[in-house]
Amino acid sequence: MYLFSKIGLKKWSVVLCLPLLGACTSMAPGLHFDSTNAANSDTPAPEGTVVPVVKAITPQLVKLEQQQREKQVTQDISRLVGQAKPYGIESGDILSIVVWDHPELSGAGFGAGPDPAASGAGATPTAGFVVEHDGTVNFPYAGRIKVAGLTEDQARNLLTTKLAHYIRKPKVTLRVQSYRSKRIYVDGEVKTPGLQAINDIPMTLIEALNRAGGMLPTADQSQISLTRAGSTYRINLPQMVQKGVNPATIMLASGDVVRVMSRDESKVFVSGEVNTPKALTMHNGRLTLNEALGETGGINPLSGDSGQVYVVRKSTTEPIVYRLDAKQPGALAMAEAFELHPKDVVYVAATPLANWHRTISQILPSALSGAVGAVANPLAVGR
Repeated sequence: MYLFSKIGLKKWSVVLCLPLLGACTSMAPGLHFDSTNAANSDTPAPEGTVVPVVKAITPQLVKLEQQQREKQVTQDISRLVGQAKPYGIESGDILSIVVWDHPELSGAGFGAGPDPAASGAGATPTAGFVVEHDGTVNFPYAGRIKVAGLTEDQARNLLTTKLAHYIRKPKVTLRVQSYRSKRIYVDGEVKTPGLQAINDIPMTLIEALNRAGGMLPTADQSQISLTRAGSTYRINLPQMVQKGVNPATIMLASGDVVRVMSRDESKVFVSGEVNTPKALTMHNGRLTLNEALGETGGINPLSGDSGQVYVVRKSTTEPIVYRLDAKQPGALAMAEAFELHPKDVVYVAATPLANWHRTISQILPSALSGAVGAVANPLAVGR
């Protein structure tokens, strides 16, 4: 009799727990969203509560997102695009000037001072004619002539005209020996960041990146910034190529700062009931919902609810929550076409059974297991 009373007590404990278990399902841990749009609810939200806008991911929504992405206003970089022009001499450059048959006029005996780009305090002075701060250069017989803003050919013709008053049919060779007046700076995810001198080879964006050793594997080619005269321009190389715009047409000017961003600055966070929750780096600014789920091992088949896949996105006005029901036919195709944005949070909710089990395990960690064990093996109770 005592044995059966204990067995009955165990069974009744299980029966009494059932209403509690059902109530616990509604307050199970984890992220929850109503199936209806919370922002359109008639019940006012408490003060200070942010009410998200919940949108179902449908073929119509995916198509609308693609259209908005194509129509998205991008920054005008037309002022950066131009044609390559001959190098113009400026103050600080060092010229090599040779007058044929007149070695006494060569620049071998004129010290132009050490090159600022050379390392070391005791750098050897460079032989040649330095262009002064006022854009002039002093040459024997010709005197002080202004060469700033002129090309090599123009400066040579001007010097030849000046020397013609003293030398019969002078033959002059004029070259820029050291380029010191125009420079740009390359920073970020490149092999050798630092200063790059602008020389007679046109300094395009691609040329600058190649001189810096190329971009590292961690570089985000869709996030390249170019700062000029206080304005910063965002350049997306893959998008430019896709639209048929040659990145080599972007001409750099003296003082430009080029920075290649890291892929780590554009991440997507995947959490919830996936096999491997983690932060994912985007592939040159692109990552689809299907790719994000695939790179984290997919939805956990034991605890994940494929009907509740959420994408939480922060907008300028209010947070937006996109919901995908992966149980529907064609859901994988919609997930592949749904583009994620940097800092998006992908969350897979747990099944009601998984939430139920976790809640009861926290409230009744030992009583539940004992009650279930009693029902499963009643003869073991009296031992």
